[in-house]
Amino acid sequence: MTEFVQVVTTVGTAEVGEQIAERLVAERLAACVQISGPITSTYHWKGKIEQEREYVCTAKTFRKNYSEIEKIILELHPYDTPEIIATPVLAASKGFLDWLQSELAKRDIVHG
Repeated sequence: MTEFVQVVTTVGTAEVGEQIAERLVAERLAACVQISGPITSTYHWKGKIEQEREYVCTAKTFRKNYSEIEKIILELHPYDTPEIIATPVLAASKGFLDWLQSELAKRDIVHG
């Protein structure tokens, strides 16, 4: 089961989230990317407490796709240091995992 992960990043606009989502799904690196928000993030940055409105992007994928996903997020992301976190899927419904497996396997067919 740990071959599946969810990769999460936060972005400042829904449009940037949509760009990331479309690229990851088009390249079959993620079977699905959900964009949630807006949320409010509070954090320290360069010695100050910042508070920003953000959107959360959650990509459903194989663990082996992480490095390529990270590369694309870094390419498209406007932040200096974006959050990019992969969390293993410990349990999920069989139907969902079957669908995920099927969609992600299509990358191997297209990209060899």
